[in-house]
Amino acid sequence: MNYRIYAIRYGHLERKAAENFLGGDDHESDMPLDYYVWLVANDAHTVLVDTGFDPAAARARGRTLLRPVVEGLAALGVDAATVADVVITHMHYDHAGGIAAFPGAQLHVQDDEVAYCTGRAMTHRHLSAPFDADNVVHMVRRVFEGRVVFHRGDAPLHPGITLHRLPGHTPGLQAVRVDTERGPVVLASDAAHFWANLEREAPFPIVVDIAAYLDSLRTLRALAPSLDHVIPGHDPAVLERFPGAEGVADVARLDLPPRTGRAH
Repeated sequence: MNYRIYAIRYGHLERKAAENFLGGDDHESDMPLDYYVWLVANDAHTVLVDTGFDPAAARARGRTLLRPVVEGLAALGVDAATVADVVITHMHYDHAGGIAAFPGAQLHVQDDEVAYCTGRAMTHRHLSAPFDADNVVHMVRRVFEGRVVFHRGDAPLHPGITLHRLPGHTPGLQAVRVDTERGPVVLASDAAHFWANLEREAPFPIVVDIAAYLDSLRTLRALAPSLDHVIPGHDPAVLERFPGAEGVADVARLDLPPRTGRAH
C-alpha cells in the first residue's frame, strides 16, 4: 500500500555550520535550519508526523514561524480537526508544540520518550532545554484522556507505515518508514538533522547518547534503499531536492523521485 508524503516547512532559523556538528566544523559558512512536519496520506489513511511549534515558542526561542502548521495542512486540503493519527517522533518543542491543534487524533509515541521527559533527567537544564513543560503536560493530559498509543521499539502503524525507535538525539526518538511508489522512504526526524550528519557520521550537538546516535545512523541506512530515501529533519535542501506540491509554497513531495540524487 503506497502513500503520498508531503514535507511541510513551517519555520526557519539562521545558523552557522559549526553549530550543527558535535565538535564544531572548520567552515564558517551559513547552514540554516528549516522546520518541517510531514503529511503521509492515501485513500485509506491520513497520518501527520509531528506538530511543530506555536507562535509563543517561536517568539521565546527566536525562531521564525513562516506559517502555522494547521495553515500548511489546510493548503493541502487537510483539516487538522479530522486528522486521526499523529506520530510524535520525540517531545522537543519543535516537534510536539502543536498537539492541542489536533484534538481528535491518537498520538503515537515511544515509551522511553515520555519516561525521559517526565523523569529525573529534566532536573538538568542542559537536558531539559529543548523541551517545553507545557507540551509535556499536554501529552500527559492526553494519556489520561485515552488519546495516546505507546510503542516500545519498532512497530507497525498502518499497512505500509512502520515506526522505528532510533535513540541518541533523545532516548525515545522514532523515525517513520513509509511505502511509496519510489520505494520505502524513511522520515528520519532528528535522528539526522541534515544529510551531512548522516554522510559524515557526525552527530548534531543536541545528543543524549553519542554511541546510540551513531548506531541509529547505521540503522537509517539499513532501513532505506539509498540516501535519497532518507529524509533528514531540518535540512533546507529537502525543498530544493524534491518536487514541490503544485500550487502550494514551502511543500515538497517526498514520494516522487528527487530532482538531484545523492551518493548511496
